Amino acid sequence: MKTKIVIPLFLALLAPAFAHASCESVIEEIRQKIINNGVPKDGFSLVAVPNDEVDPAKGQVVGHCQNDTYKIIYTRHQ
Repeated sequence: MKTKIVIPLFLALLAPAFAHASCESVIEEIRQKIINNGVPKDGFSLVAVPNDEVDPAKGQVVGHCQNDTYKIIYTRHQ
């Protein structure tokens, strides 16, 4: 009986930890989408910056991570 209660409780406590993707995994997903759209690997950069350091003049926000505390900035190289 205890197992029937403990396992779902344990899973419920861990669910939020897995729901918030790490910045590395989100950046990699976005990188693959950009490359699949024909942009060369060395033709752009993606970087995660804290929300309070986002400067729209330095690039386009293309995603977020770490429970929306970081924004992912895309910059295209010439």
